[in-house]
Amino acid sequence: MRTAYDLSPLYRSMIGIDRMVDLIDSAMQADGESGNYPPYDIEKAGDDEYRVTVAVAGFKPDELNVTSQPNLLIVQGRKGEEDGQRNYLHRGIATRAFERRFELADYVVVKGADYADGVLTIHLVREVPEALRPRRIEIGTGPKVERLEDRQSDRKAA
Repeated sequence: MRTAYDLSPLYRSMIGIDRMVDLIDSAMQADGESGNYPPYDIEKAGDDEYRVTVAVAGFKPDELNVTSQPNLLIVQGRKGEEDGQRNYLHRGIATRAFERRFELADYVVVKGADYADGVLTIHLVREVPEALRPRRIEIGTGPKVERLEDRQSDRKAA
């Protein structure tokens, strides 16, 4: 049994938090609707490297589609038409179409995807532009810098 949570009180008490509440709300609804299919792992592979692993048993590489948009990664699977020659007594391998969306942080880009043994692995890297990276500012020991207060007192004296 799934319990519904009302997140509306958060809207009243916090300013600027509405986007985060929307994400939490949509994630809670999506998990119930999708049935967590297909299962996936997200792992940190290094300081700025990540890996998303999706179990897509029963799908061929040409039946999978990985799309990267700004701050969004979409993994889709669509099975091709079957020939109808098989007579199943039990069918346990899921072959239904799926779409799995992953919200990406700023500056996270998809570097590639690999498929092997029914597992799709997507490689992500966080690439912060050089202009936005923290940089160390050297402190000079040159001539004394005149303060604004000193300039104003010199003007009043003159």
